[in-house]
Amino acid sequence: MRVNGNTTSGRFDVTGDGAGLEGRAGLSLPAQVANQTGLTRALSQALSPVRSWREHDPGVVVRDLAVMLIDGGECVSDLAPRDGELFGEHAGQRTASQPTAWRTIEAIAADELALTRLEQAVARVRAHIWSLPGGAPPVLDDEEAEPVCVDLDATLVTAHSEKDGAAGTYKGTFGYHPDLAFLDRGDGTGEALAGLLRPGNAGSNTASDHIELLDAALAELPADCRDREIVVRGDIGYAVKDFLAHTREQGCRFSVSFEITDTIKNAIRAVPERAWQPAIRQDDSLRPGAAVAELTHQITLPEGWPAASRLIVRREPLHPGAQQTIDDIDGCRFTALLTDQTDPDFTVLEQRHRARARAEDRIRTLKDLGMRNLPCGEFSRNAVWLNLALLALNLTTWTQALTLSGELARAAPKRLRYQLFHVAARVARSARRVTVRLHADWPWTPHLLAAFQRLRALPPRTRRTRQPTNLDKPHHHTPAVTDRNLVAPANTPPARREPTDTTSHARHRHRSTHLPRFTHHQNRHE
Repeated sequence: MRVNGNTTSGRFDVTGDGAGLEGRAGLSLPAQVANQTGLTRALSQALSPVRSWREHDPGVVVRDLAVMLIDGGECVSDLAPRDGELFGEHAGQRTASQPTAWRTIEAIAADELALTRLEQAVARVRAHIWSLPGGAPPVLDDEEAEPVCVDLDATLVTAHSEKDGAAGTYKGTFGYHPDLAFLDRGDGTGEALAGLLRPGNAGSNTASDHIELLDAALAELPADCRDREIVVRGDIGYAVKDFLAHTREQGCRFSVSFEITDTIKNAIRAVPERAWQPAIRQDDSLRPGAAVAELTHQITLPEGWPAASRLIVRREPLHPGAQQTIDDIDGCRFTALLTDQTDPDFTVLEQRHRARARAEDRIRTLKDLGMRNLPCGEFSRNAVWLNLALLALNLTTWTQALTLSGELARAAPKRLRYQLFHVAARVARSARRVTVRLHADWPWTPHLLAAFQRLRALPPRTRRTRQPTNLDKPHHHTPAVTDRNLVAPANTPPARREPTDTTSHARHRHRSTHLPRFTHHQNRHE
């Protein structure tokens, strides 16, 4: 095909005979992070009972699907075959095909305990990553002993066709209403702890769902968090008596938004001006015009709310152009929160609660990593897809924490794709060694090379044969699917591989002896 430009000098020919090229070589970074940290191996062990075919390990397929979501894919048909060696696979092997990926999702959905084993595997890998340099959340290194904050929030996912479990939502749309839990790392990023897929008509203040979500989230936290205070933050949908009582039973503190009733409005009008303290921004500077006051001693909460709860209100002038509502008092907008934290400075408690808004950033990122569309027709398979999106978010966060620095360590997936993941490279193979040559003129090539150098410097995870525990109950995400004959019974061992030749030639044929090297690609012939 010939393309004619506006001038003669702009004419060039386009051919399709290029060889040895990889269009998105940077995607091997999150894939290699999964391999180096032991995530791929843990996924393989967790999903070994669902395996019913020989060619592709289901744990490796799940990793490839997570990398596909990091790449911007939205459904299984976006999974493209790639060079398996760049992802740490056998020499000459390609990544799984789309039918294999579909079979893997169906097999996981048909196993009642598969997602439970999957979450336990991710929890063990998270504990290992937190022990690596730069892997632990900065909040754990805070000398002021800031609490570990777990943020709960729900969101709506629109379904554009009839799907199992999809229903009308409170906003008049049609789809799902998943409940989500995140860990605030304290550096602008976060980790996904748990997700509960629910029909679109599920309530925003259903205590049983929130309790189930909180228990699953706390089970994901490593032992490093047990010596720190854990604060569970949520919006007004989590201000439910039963849920807050359960939070207390779990040894956690809570901080939730609270409804401003007429009694609270009257108490606000009676607060003297000297009782209002300046509000604090997240960077510890003062917010002009905003103030905070505590109404704990002026308000008697109705029976059923946890004892020693504190009521804190924030006053803020209306933003320019904002429409005043009937709930505004004296031209100001008020918000309230209920907490049982014991810090005497209530302005700090209000500042900490407002940081809950970072959960909205996590949800936006999660929708950019595959949750914007739940592509399957069955509810159980969409629950698997939701967990794939949670895994993609965690793998992105761990890649940033372990290998990137500066702004890239907090960048959104869209920026990471453009600057790092979608960089083209030439793949050269020589003497049992794979070399990925990045173009020297790409502005972010030094950042990608530095990321691989940091990854190579990480200590590998030691092999362990730890078996999953607490598998006596089906996972709350996946109802049993009995009309599929795709999965071997749980007590059936994985399919046996054919004996492998142990000669030197066979070892080279089945697996490369070296991980790919990443270098600048100069404009010269190989």
